[in-house]
Amino acid sequence: MPAGAKMSRTIDWDDSDSSILMVDQTLLPGEYKIIKCKTIADVCEAILNLRIRGAPALGVCGAFAVALSATLSSAKTVEGLLKDMTVAGETIKKTRPTAINLSWGVDRVLSIAEEEGYDPKLVRDIALHEAKKMADEDVELNKKIGKHGAKLLKDGDVVLTHCNAGKMACVDWGTALGVIRSAVSDGKKITVVACETRPLNQGSRITCWELLEDKIPVHLITDSAAGFFMANGSVTKVIVGADRITQGAVFNKIGTYSLSVLAKEHDIPFYVAAPVSTFDPAGFDEAVPIEMRPEDEIRYIGKAKELNAPVGVSIKNPAFDMTPMENVSALITEKGVFCPPILIDEIIID
Repeated sequence: MPAGAKMSRTIDWDDSDSSILMVDQTLLPGEYKIIKCKTIADVCEAILNLRIRGAPALGVCGAFAVALSATLSSAKTVEGLLKDMTVAGETIKKTRPTAINLSWGVDRVLSIAEEEGYDPKLVRDIALHEAKKMADEDVELNKKIGKHGAKLLKDGDVVLTHCNAGKMACVDWGTALGVIRSAVSDGKKITVVACETRPLNQGSRITCWELLEDKIPVHLITDSAAGFFMANGSVTKVIVGADRITQGAVFNKIGTYSLSVLAKEHDIPFYVAAPVSTFDPAGFDEAVPIEMRPEDEIRYIGKAKELNAPVGVSIKNPAFDMTPMENVSALITEKGVFCPPILIDEIIID
């Protein structure tokens, strides 16, 4: 790819050397850089350090990682190859346990490879074909989410969003930001209020960058200012993404629960936009693992590692929180808009 070129997708496969291409999101907005993952260790490092992030993008990343493990394996038998792929898949799954799409992506490729592959070459071909198919599907599903969700937005709405649920969290288009993009494409004037999303500032760094690229008006606020703007009538809707949705709750970036409480208090619609692959109908809310991130993400600021807190202080840094479904006005999916209470397994089956 020529120097300075931009990918049309956040994550993709490079057929020339059987590697995974992705945008390094840790460098945004200062630098747009495309990196290659040639080993499973590369993929794990990219996921753990949030070079690739966002539930839908992680699902496709997991799928491509299994396909990558198949190309790297020297196994001569189907059994040996599937074993290598399974081991790689389990390693990938452990990197971010809360985001269910990651496991879903891994398991989907493993399942079809095991079911339909009767020789090593076919297993490898099937794995890569399925991963590429999932990437294409993600774009299509996000466009459908956007189309359904755009109907909930009115001309002139001011929409608050948290973290980044745009194209950088997906293969393309986005979930929460995809709804906004679709509404703008329909001719509606939408203004976005983006929470900075401490401590890694996915809102200020990535969401604002995406919206400015698309020339969609956006105002950046500190996380703690959301209540102020809701109280004075400056926000008309809230839309967020999700990393896992159970029957009783939405698991999303830390701070989402607080926003849902504020929205409920001020009678502001609170929408969650996510593909059905993010649903976990068998999940028990209290059993969903909440990823705890490194203390240094809060202790220091920026690449210069400027001290933000005393070296000896104990730090708790959860990546996600749980928003009860009673705080959610509607779930926006590729299958349509659903207002709780509703059985989410019925949405999946429908």
